[in-house]
Amino acid sequence: MIEGVHYYIDPKGKWVFTAAYHEGRGYCCGEACKHCPFDYDAVPEPIKTRAQLIRAAASKTAPEAYPEKQVDTEDIKKHL
Repeated sequence: MIEGVHYYIDPKGKWVFTAAYHEGRGYCCGEACKHCPFDYDAVPEPIKTRAQLIRAAASKTAPEAYPEKQVDTEDIKKHL
């Protein structure tokens, strides 16, 4: 693994895996990872909906942060 490509270390000292790392693995692990390119496929509810809402809110302030997929927040709100 290469720092800056497959992961980075956040200000709290935690390792954060990038979308490139997850794509290389090939599937969603179900842990609601910050950069999951699989739209949290294996994450159980209600954690999945919460993670999607957080991602949608973050994309409004920094749209280039998650170019892989856009989340329809109106559809998610129907399920809350």
